[in-house]
Amino acid sequence: MSQIRQLTAYLEAFAPLAYQESYDNSGLLVGDPGTAITGVLVTLDTTEAVIDEAVAKGCNVVVAHHPIIFKGLKKLNGKTYVERTVIKAIKNDVAIYAAHTNLDNVAGGVNFKIAEKLKLQNVQVLAPKAQVLSKLVTFVPVDDTQRVLDALYAAGAGQVGDYKNCSFRVSGTGTFQPDESAKPAIGAVGEYHEEAENRIEVLIPTHQQGQMLAALKQAHPYEEVAYYVTALDNKNQEVGSGAVGDLSEPMDGQSWLAYLKNSMNLNLIRYTPLVDKPIRRVAVCGGVGSFLLPDAIRAGADVFVTADYKYHEFFDADGRIVICDINHYESEVFTKELISQHLAKKFTTFAVILSETDTNPVRYFN
Repeated sequence: MSQIRQLTAYLEAFAPLAYQESYDNSGLLVGDPGTAITGVLVTLDTTEAVIDEAVAKGCNVVVAHHPIIFKGLKKLNGKTYVERTVIKAIKNDVAIYAAHTNLDNVAGGVNFKIAEKLKLQNVQVLAPKAQVLSKLVTFVPVDDTQRVLDALYAAGAGQVGDYKNCSFRVSGTGTFQPDESAKPAIGAVGEYHEEAENRIEVLIPTHQQGQMLAALKQAHPYEEVAYYVTALDNKNQEVGSGAVGDLSEPMDGQSWLAYLKNSMNLNLIRYTPLVDKPIRRVAVCGGVGSFLLPDAIRAGADVFVTADYKYHEFFDADGRIVICDINHYESEVFTKELISQHLAKKFTTFAVILSETDTNPVRYFN
């Protein structure tokens, strides 16, 4: 039977916790990683009603997008809905896991799900993150080069966009003289040795440096492995905020609004004045996205679909783009599908259930 730690490891392989924003609190918030899973309930938010639903449906794990514990809890006495929800989860042995901005910030994550609902093509990360990649350089005997590279590739090195197993090599000569305490795989103690070697370079995710070095040292024939790691400012095109893509056919403004409303199952769209040109390119960001408006404009987007715009922020469109605010819950509710689809691919020993609890705290009067 699968344990919670296997579930979290799988989710974090897709959406690493290292990619969450500094203010966030993703991860296992309540529960023992060693607990066997009886069922998983997937929700956008965790509330008392969601915990009740989980218990009723035999699920001892809730996987949510939004963390129920966002700021530090100093007391657990039930005065707030957060405290009451956590208390109820603990009393009923229900674990709570959240995949928030880390799931926002990966290709194939929340924003790519919105793009999928809008049937966008050529979808890319809107604002790729820098300083999440490093370069690993090492020196390997020629005959062992491919074996070491294969070990690094298996650990996740050498991924560049849609290309895997990427590396660079150049040939040279390595020299060394083993001391009396050494146990050299090549050469002899006390003797100066020259070895034909390849210098190999691969890109690695910075947060995976430890496992990359472990894989390198295990595969490398030398007792002492020479290597160095350099942090890069390069932007990782697979990690970052928002997404941008193209409609299959251009639309006029009114047709676009109708299409957006239908595709995202919306009750309400707040938008800036339509521009006098066809809608072709669309930028999206689930949840609060106003910080990405400059990126959307630079990407050539005709419209920017997001949520939680403040009154004065709408002026920033300034006739250059159409801002479409579809509200927070509506922009992210399909994240439940995204998470459940991923879990269903991997786990077959327990049920993965979409929560039927409406956790939207906002109501609309028409």
